[in-house]
Amino acid sequence: MSVKRTVHSSGLRIVTEEVPSVRSAAVGIWVNIGSRDEAPATAGASHFLEHLLFKGTTSRTALEISSAIESVGGEMNAFTSKEYTCFYARVIDTDLPMAIDVVSDLITSSIVTALDVESERKVVLEEIAMRDDDPGDLVHDLFSETYYGDTLIGRPILGTVDSIKGMSRNTVFNYYKKKYKPSDLVVAVAGNIKHKRVVAMVEEALARDNFLDQPGTPNLRSIAPIKRGPQLPVGLIYRKTEQAHMLYGMEGVARADERRFAMGVLSAALGGGMSSRLFQEIREKRGLAYSVYAYSQQFAGTGTLSFYAGCNPTKAIEVVEIIREVLVDVADNGMTHEEIERAKGAVRGSLVLSQEDSGSRMSRIGKNEIVYGQVMGFDEILKAISRVSAEDIREIAGEYLTKTPTLALVGPFKNSTKFEKVLSK
Repeated sequence: MSVKRTVHSSGLRIVTEEVPSVRSAAVGIWVNIGSRDEAPATAGASHFLEHLLFKGTTSRTALEISSAIESVGGEMNAFTSKEYTCFYARVIDTDLPMAIDVVSDLITSSIVTALDVESERKVVLEEIAMRDDDPGDLVHDLFSETYYGDTLIGRPILGTVDSIKGMSRNTVFNYYKKKYKPSDLVVAVAGNIKHKRVVAMVEEALARDNFLDQPGTPNLRSIAPIKRGPQLPVGLIYRKTEQAHMLYGMEGVARADERRFAMGVLSAALGGGMSSRLFQEIREKRGLAYSVYAYSQQFAGTGTLSFYAGCNPTKAIEVVEIIREVLVDVADNGMTHEEIERAKGAVRGSLVLSQEDSGSRMSRIGKNEIVYGQVMGFDEILKAISRVSAEDIREIAGEYLTKTPTLALVGPFKNSTKFEKVLSK
């Protein structure tokens, strides 16, 4: 199985992975636009637009869009991140031409009516309310805002109640026409397919309304380090909850950093599963939390390493102190050979298992192309993980686990004074 790539004269990129052993095919159109590309006045526009493109095109109603995929047993959806938006569908291989045509129609020919904007505005506001009602979700947005400050990368993907309420139809439609260009698109297809046939289908589908007529070259996001606002020690949102939800994090590696594989292994060793250091210390030995995990998040020009725990509010200080103690110990002494090998095996295994269906394979090649401008070979990734050494872990732990931390808290706390004292020790 190999990944093939074609670049159209418009700058559109088409990447495919042929998997002849399956009877399905997945197509995703990745747009190099996310919430970090928005001005304060248009905060949430990328996500708002993601919703609106399903409401109808010049040739299909909203019902026709959804029924075309669902009537053949397929699935269709979309998501928005800080750096890209993706529209995707997964169908039986014989229905791929239809799926490509439907998803492409959203990109080239959506009409975004004023009536639809008003209707979907309510839906997005409900989504913001749902996020606010879920402290385990809310704490992640709070961490970004506290760590990055009021910056493009720090603002929430959903936008704010005020920005969504204030966004007009013309604002959203102009954002669509300005941002959705062939040079900012990657079409990824995986499954029981042939590359040349996919290229022909994609070019035909995206050619409507003269969408591909403008010559261009692929746009890649700058990997230059980004500026962030003042980093605050603690971000706190008061909620009368039974659990305190916390995210403790610090600077991590950026997406283009070759040490991202070592960072992934370090993250897995610290909080990637039941055998990880933090899970053992916080849950297994002390019973202080049910959910404990770590993850590294990488963007172009920046990144973070974070640790989540949900616990009884009266135990929150103790949990923060344990996290700090574990990180100091690993920064000073590294990790055991057994911990590192176990983490490497977990990272490799989860990566392999995640590629068992055409949708996951499409996501891998699409995301790689949109953020790196190329698709790293699967075997190459596995080898890079295997090459991570104890010395690599010691170096990256020593450099990053000692960085100034930020703590985000959602729970029944009146102020953050006690937590600030713990962080200042």
